Amino acid sequence: MKKFFSLLLALLLTACGPSETPKQANVPTVDELAADPGRLKELRQQCKTDRAALGDVLCNRVAEATRKRFYGDGKTPYTPSETPPKF
Repeated sequence: MKKFFSLLLALLLTACGPSETPKQANVPTVDELAADPGRLKELRQQCKTDRAALGDVLCNRVAEATRKRFYGDGKTPYTPSETPPKF
């Protein structure tokens, strides 16, 4: 009886893992999207107009790639000018 419950528990835990859907199989990585600005711009527009057709996974990666291109790697410190601006 103990073996049965152990086997059942193992089956339940493996069934609860993340599964890859066919849409996710061909989704480019964030780095790939960030490296190709033309494709990124096209996918951003498509995500705005028809997110349901593209899927949340792709549109989330597009958003992350856009953020990455805008902010960079985040390692550049803010260095203000030594002279204040004149208004």
